[in-house]
Amino acid sequence: MSPQILDPVLLRTDYSELELHASGKVRDVYCLDPEHLLFVATDRISAFDYVLATGIPHKGRVLTQISLFWFDFLKDIVPNHFVTADVNRYPAAIRKHAGELRGRSMMVMRAEMFPVECIARGYLSGSGWKEYKATGTVCGIKLPPGLKESGQLPEPLFTPATKAATGHDINISFEEMCNLVDPELSRQLRDITLRIYKKAADYARQRGIIIADTKFEFGQTAQGITLVDEVLTPDSSRFWPADTYQPGKAQDSYDKQYVRDYLEEIRWNKQPPAPALPQEVALRTSEKYLGAYRQLTGRELEI
Repeated sequence: MSPQILDPVLLRTDYSELELHASGKVRDVYCLDPEHLLFVATDRISAFDYVLATGIPHKGRVLTQISLFWFDFLKDIVPNHFVTADVNRYPAAIRKHAGELRGRSMMVMRAEMFPVECIARGYLSGSGWKEYKATGTVCGIKLPPGLKESGQLPEPLFTPATKAATGHDINISFEEMCNLVDPELSRQLRDITLRIYKKAADYARQRGIIIADTKFEFGQTAQGITLVDEVLTPDSSRFWPADTYQPGKAQDSYDKQYVRDYLEEIRWNKQPPAPALPQEVALRTSEKYLGAYRQLTGRELEI
């Protein structure tokens, strides 16, 4: 399905009835009550650490619906923070925004967040490939010689990172993670990360998508360690079409690499203000996001 008829792109939210809890590059998070938050995924897109002036139609819906799919798929491994995406169950004060919230929002449990990103890498790409070429390691983990760009790793790696308020997150060793998070909890987070990555990657491969790497966030709730935020989306993961996969080079992708490539072509200096995107680039990127949802779930996104 090609998104030729477009709704207005939601770039910012303003729900004066609610207190804004946090605003990120893509999501706005609102306080609902002492136990619950409202996550709203906008159509904003960032590249090279800046939010662009043009949104990607339906992107927020894709990110939300893919996350909901994975929350259900992975619930036998780890609890998650999802409560409901039914706007009729939201507090009465916010229901007048139902048309805007439907499909791109979810009510979740509050969690005490761990101060690390939990990253699983199954293939050698991005910053991992650059480090391997220079040192033979990925995040300090020694790997066999002779591996290729985009090649599958002998075993998936767990490579934590610290969360950065701005700019790139910083890769750290597992030992450094244990200085930030209780060592036993760190081991549990590592094991859960690799278990859910392997289950998701095996499923996605059957659907024609290679999940090269991905990052998860976890918190603690009454359920214990809880999977939170977005899960296995084109924003938090590197998705490659399996039918064109060929190690030894960079791969086509379902993510925002198409936007990054455009920005490189126009030689943007990666300083503010971030440029706008031509309509054809925004539409093509939208199609990539919609294609990822379709490929993974076997369904068309309800728009």
